Amino acid sequence: MKLNRNLLASALVALSAAQALAEPPAPDVNKLVTPEVVQEMRDIIGAEIVRVSIEAQNKRLANLEQSKIDALDSQWKAERESTDKPLIAATLSSPLSVYLARLQGKSLGLYAEIFVMDKNGLNVGQSSVTSDFWQGDEGKFQNTYAVSEEALFIDEAEWDDEAKIWRGQVSFTVLGTDKKKIGAVTVELNLTELERRAQAGA
Repeated sequence: MKLNRNLLASALVALSAAQALAEPPAPDVNKLVTPEVVQEMRDIIGAEIVRVSIEAQNKRLANLEQSKIDALDSQWKAERESTDKPLIAATLSSPLSVYLARLQGKSLGLYAEIFVMDKNGLNVGQSSVTSDFWQGDEGKFQNTYAVSEEALFIDEAEWDDEAKIWRGQVSFTVLGTDKKKIGAVTVELNLTELERRAQAGA
């Protein structure tokens, strides 16, 4: 009987641990990403360094053919697995990437990732290494820059099993001083942290 009780206790402990690590219900992204949250992101991305960096890359990579875009994207992906990373290093060491990394750090866990794209959908700067260099074939670009100056795209929440948090990407078009579109940005939110702050009234 004592053995059975020990087995039962062990099973209950294991069950509790499993439940603690289980995927919680997905948060309501559209409820969490309020107009105030979006405006805060628009404000920080409205910094001059963002605009200047995008416009400089748009000028430098004007009339870029798709084959060249594909080649840059392939180079980026190859460098992720290599010790030699000239393209990644150049992008991450840019003033814009440094600015975005600081924004991510100052957010105290709210911003999981931030990356800015040019008119071609290529990365201009990012807070950390992205999986690819070209975003032009993805919703974050096709539903923002490719749509309008005021476009906003809130993607579905995704569970990060490693970090045990819900993540969600918010993307919008970036404008120049003339209010015309020059690129786009994606801010990946830690929705678990955003929900905690909302509940705490922060």
